Amino acid sequence: ISALVALQSCQCLAWKPHPVVAWGAESQHVVAGYSDGTIRVFSISRTEMELKMHPHAVALTAIAYSTDGEMILSGGKDGLVVVSSPRTGMTIHILAEHKGSPITVLQCTRKQYRDFGVEGGELWLATSSDRRVSVWASDWLKDKCELLDWLSFPAPAGPEGLGSLPPSLAAFCPWEPGTLVYVGFGMQKEALFYSLRKKQVVEKISLPYFATSLSLSPAARFMAVGFSEQLLRLLRCPSSEAQDYAGHDDTVHLCRFAPSGRRLLTASHSAVLLWELTAS
Repeated sequence: ISALVALQSCQCLAWKPHPVVAWGAESQHVVAGYSDGTIRVFSISRTEMELKMHPHAVALTAIAYSTDGEMILSGGKDGLVVVSSPRTGMTIHILAEHKGSPITVLQCTRKQYRDFGVEGGELWLATSSDRRVSVWASDWLKDKCELLDWLSFPAPAGPEGLGSLPPSLAAFCPWEPGTLVYVGFGMQKEALFYSLRKKQVVEKISLPYFATSLSLSPAARFMAVGFSEQLLRLLRCPSSEAQDYAGHDDTVHLCRFAPSGRRLLTASHSAVLLWELTAS
């Protein structure tokens, strides 16, 4: 697979969600976003590229599948978010709300059809480097994509350039439906829990430093936060009970819970660590 795109840098990657059918019924796929603005879909079982699209004019910075795997959401360095069909290769939507600031996170989650008074079976969020988060409700079959909320988090005057600041990161909270968690450069070093129903921050958890990575367990009330100070913190929510782990020799720029919630993958410049979470 790597030989197919040897001249381009892969910037982001996402696994296609498992279909709700018998296991082994379909091959596994990943979608990758590249520095030349292209998106490529690969079959893991056949180790080959199945589709190439070019919806962006600049490098991609974030990518995700919709929860049913029928759409690909991609974000670029210029802040544009594009919704594409992996079946046809066509662009379905171009959203410019974050234009001018690189997209840092795209995430999709299921919702009840009438949640929040809008149609659609999916919520998704986009986060950009300027500390803004947009939340959308979508019905892909009906070509509907409705802005549900727009969050902008304040921050003091910081160093020159967004690139020198800690990243803006957000994620839907698996154990609190209708809630998202945000970390980023701000007035305080903290994780903020924001309720989409109440339209306000409902909980704050203090952090020792500004976060560089974030992951919420899909199976238990655990949150993992990485820092540039070579530290990983595991938080039990809502008690905020914290446990710190060393082991990295650089910024912990990625942490990701496995779907089971029993393992946690973390990465820095020169190390990838796999953590086993015990039931305690």
